Amino acid sequence: MSQNNHFDVIIIGAGPAGAAAAIELGKANAKVAVIDKAVFPRDKTCGDALSVDVINQLEKLSPKLARDFQSLSDKTASYGVKIVAPNQKEVEIPFLYQGEAKCGYICPRLSFDHLLFRHMKSYSSVMVFEGQKVSSIKRKNNLITVITDDQTFIAPLVIGADGAQSIVAKKLTEQRLDKKHHSGGLRVYYEQVEGFTSDNKIELHFFKNILPGYLWIFPLPDGKANVGLGMLSSEISSKKINLKETLKDLLSSHPSLKKRFSSSKPLESIKGFGLPLGSKKRSVSGDNYLLTGDAAGLIDPFSGEGIGNALRSGRFAADQALTCLKADDFSKQFNLKYDNYLFEKIWNELLISHTLQRLCKYPRVFNFVVNKARKSPHVHNFLVDSLANVSVKKHLSNPVFYLKLLFR
Repeated sequence: MSQNNHFDVIIIGAGPAGAAAAIELGKANAKVAVIDKAVFPRDKTCGDALSVDVINQLEKLSPKLARDFQSLSDKTASYGVKIVAPNQKEVEIPFLYQGEAKCGYICPRLSFDHLLFRHMKSYSSVMVFEGQKVSSIKRKNNLITVITDDQTFIAPLVIGADGAQSIVAKKLTEQRLDKKHHSGGLRVYYEQVEGFTSDNKIELHFFKNILPGYLWIFPLPDGKANVGLGMLSSEISSKKINLKETLKDLLSSHPSLKKRFSSSKPLESIKGFGLPLGSKKRSVSGDNYLLTGDAAGLIDPFSGEGIGNALRSGRFAADQALTCLKADDFSKQFNLKYDNYLFEKIWNELLISHTLQRLCKYPRVFNFVVNKARKSPHVHNFLVDSLANVSVKKHLSNPVFYLKLLFR
């Protein structure tokens, strides 16, 4: 086997998690192979919302990358979220970071992922192989062999950044889909959508028949929008819900939406995708492998946001890979450092979000909180702070919080 096919690290998947890992490894001049079945630029079915955390992660990866993102023309700055409760009462919450008003963005993944992809390719030690579908992953003699349709790659470590249907997870772990910790989602782009707020707040509409899920409307330039629906897979199965028909029916007939979409036109067919939720701890490493992003099941159970944790886990996986290379140790026991560090950083927020997701099954509780926030500046400010601060958000998972609200 030619040494040209030997690498320090193989990364499967060139989305946000894989690109983040490759960028960090490229900075350290590690020899990296990045393999993706797609040819970029490519679309990725997603809500396209980029939180304030995502923007911060770009800066940590590379100040140049952060600057290049600001120059993208097809993104929309969003200054908060509008939450619509099952009783159709709504509350608007601005985005804050460290006490200051900040904006997130809505940016098509076609553009956002390609930006990361181009930046990743700028590192001389990172070799990118597009249009290469992985057919086999084998572990032998402390090495990983990855075989695509026409190439073979060998390295002591593979990073799985290949999404919800990760072949790395399928081949190297015992993990299987758990519908209680998985969401089904749909997305469709529309044009000529009306009724956005002046500061382009993203919209989350919580209808009683799709709880604990929601319908989203995220504004894009020129009256376009990313529209979708996400719902817990176990609820879809138990209630025998047809997501496509539910989405179409809500947009065309619900009083709060039908006027806004009466003149709108879909720009594509409805596309479906799966979201492995971070509502339970999964093993994200083992002998000679690390999992990142959706492959590791790190999507926020309440918001459905996954790009921030994809970038974060990619950065952390790269750090672990460099530690492995330095110690020449790629064992499961050694890689537990990655699990421990990753969950130390993100588990508390995922756990709180899972509690909020479960509370969303009860429309009366949801309606009660939104009604209070509409009437009480104190409660509204609390929700604003909780969106920006995990230590504040944790109070939302405490039953005592709701008891106190009764007397406000």
